[in-house]
Amino acid sequence: MKLKYLLPLCVFITLFISLLYPGHSLAKWAYSFVVWDGYTYVISDEYVIEVDKEIGHVTQYSDIEGTYSGNFSNSYKEGTKYYSIKDVSTDEAIAIQEGDNKYKKAVRDGEYIEAKTDYFHLTPSILMIVFLFAAPTIVFSIYFIEKKVSK
Repeated sequence: MKLKYLLPLCVFITLFISLLYPGHSLAKWAYSFVVWDGYTYVISDEYVIEVDKEIGHVTQYSDIEGTYSGNFSNSYKEGTKYYSIKDVSTDEAIAIQEGDNKYKKAVRDGEYIEAKTDYFHLTPSILMIVFLFAAPTIVFSIYFIEKKVSK
């Protein structure tokens, strides 16, 4: 195979692989929520008048659908504080600070399945990197072999 055909073929394969395996999902979440202490709390339209004490804060934010770990939120930025609600168990609901003395109620929905150490999602990226390094090496090897043979 001639070198002039090999390089366009490598570019085509690279583009094809990148279309088959995009870096991440572009899907949006179905509803707003926060995760605290391993449980999902769905954000309601209700505001809380009296909060008790601070119980945590958002440690990770993303508006792209996926599985994340820690005190995660798909609506609130990192650092947003969580509070317990006066006379309400945290097993039932918590409050999310939205501003000075403004707290939105979040109702517990169930256990959140955290991201475990999952390397499967890295596989397409690793394959792309290997291909991008391997393709030029193969092209130049063939080029130099053909050059030696033609002498």
